[in-house]
Amino acid sequence: MAPKYKLTYFNAKALAEPIRFLFAYGGLEFEDVRISTKDWPNHKSSFPYGKVPTLEVDGQIIDQSKAIGRYLAKKVGLMGKDDWEDLLIDSVVDTFNDFRLECAEYAYEPDPKIKAKKQEKLWKETIPFYMNKLDELAKENGGYLVCGKLTWADVYVAGMHETYILYSGQNFLEGRAHLKSVVDKVYAIPAIKAIIDKRPSNEEF
Repeated sequence: MAPKYKLTYFNAKALAEPIRFLFAYGGLEFEDVRISTKDWPNHKSSFPYGKVPTLEVDGQIIDQSKAIGRYLAKKVGLMGKDDWEDLLIDSVVDTFNDFRLECAEYAYEPDPKIKAKKQEKLWKETIPFYMNKLDELAKENGGYLVCGKLTWADVYVAGMHETYILYSGQNFLEGRAHLKSVVDKVYAIPAIKAIIDKRPSNEEF
């Protein structure tokens, strides 16, 4: 009997979108529970660490989006062929997560003057530093980020990129054809394209 999966997150892409993509890629059925950010204070205390996303598997709840991603990647065949390839995949995922944190730090900065300074650093230093390196990886790996094949690193970056273009205020795929090809490949997978086409029109971010 197949496990019963329930994913809980905000009504948004961000951290949950790569997880949704992995479910779709593997043809795994799941309940996609979306909580409005306005209602979140009423729900926060009911989660183990007061955070989402969480994955419930047959009644057992776990959090941490990357841990959930690795778990599902194993289920759907998007890990490497050995420990070394798994390490390479995790390295790319963690690198993009480092970039994500810097984007979020800028996006949530409340002071306009400090935010302007952070934007300059983000646009002139952080984005070129990370995105040029990922673009080069995609070039070296034949249109994928690692191992010369589709892995969950590609799914992670593709699933996250829209939110962090929004957060950073810059389309960091422009001028980076190899990195863009990674995203395009993931988005062209029929099962993933289908879930993209069904996204709620009222997503918050």
